[in-house]
Amino acid sequence: MKQQAQRFIHKTYRGLGTNIYFTAFGSANSKDLDDSYALLKAYESALTVNQDHSELMAVNQAAGIRPISVSDATYQLTKLAIQTSQENFGFNALIGPLVKLWKIGFKGASLPPKAEITSRLALIDPTQVELDDNEFSIFLKQAGMQLDLGAIAKGYIADRIQDLWEAKGISSGMINLGGNLLLKGQAPHHPDGLWRIGIQDPFTKRGNAILSVKFGPCSAVTSGIYERLLKTKGKTYHHILDPKTGYPHENNLASVTVLTKRSVQAEIETTRLFFSDGPKKDWPVTDDIYGAIFVTKDKKIQVCGLSPNQVSLLDDTFELEFK
Repeated sequence: MKQQAQRFIHKTYRGLGTNIYFTAFGSANSKDLDDSYALLKAYESALTVNQDHSELMAVNQAAGIRPISVSDATYQLTKLAIQTSQENFGFNALIGPLVKLWKIGFKGASLPPKAEITSRLALIDPTQVELDDNEFSIFLKQAGMQLDLGAIAKGYIADRIQDLWEAKGISSGMINLGGNLLLKGQAPHHPDGLWRIGIQDPFTKRGNAILSVKFGPCSAVTSGIYERLLKTKGKTYHHILDPKTGYPHENNLASVTVLTKRSVQAEIETTRLFFSDGPKKDWPVTDDIYGAIFVTKDKKIQVCGLSPNQVSLLDDTFELEFK
């Protein structure tokens, strides 16, 4: 293991609106990481809603008019997102009209009039999507509806990059898509083979960790209210919009981090737990879902599914408890 740890390659890219970091241990080379980035960019080109031309934009532009056939990957991800949206726990892949209205984190963000929020709520019903498994087609039944897979796409892409690494024989490494972290194989640079996952302090700049988690191969994904904000008229609004109200979902949580086997699963579960307002008694820790870490606005850290020997508190101004 020590011999492998001495050899690794690390590269930084830009994509998905964030910084992308790939680190692969062993015999991986620069082309392997460039191929990974090319795969990411191909998915981004198909799934983006921030450009005029993409598969998803074609679906959105045909809303209320006709179905659009898309690639296998776009169809399967959309199908997963729509099925998840229909569970009605807070995840909604049709939230696009509300996101575009608020623009939180983008130029021109402002508090929308209540009437405009109400009108957008009529356009985010996940039952108003027709999926055709034979044609791989997607039909948004009402004009003005918009698919936005931003809440799930990073996880899906991270999983696909891990598949590529598996095919290339890359046995261990880190895939970091702007805070969406996937850790493959063992950590060769630690004698115990476990990765160290830092939990961001939601009240200070990026890079300050308040907790360290020792864990094996997993994906760690965080939903937080601290990076994209709108401050207006003496109030602060975060970007996690509630599809039931049209406004940012208010609770005592600053962030939720979930550890899972698959990254796309972690994306879904962070949203589920954020909208649950804290630890859920019936939330399943399974062979594929490992645990969760909640950070509250009053500086409490609540840990579910992990043992005390897996967790180290790095900032004693926070209170740590295990649920």
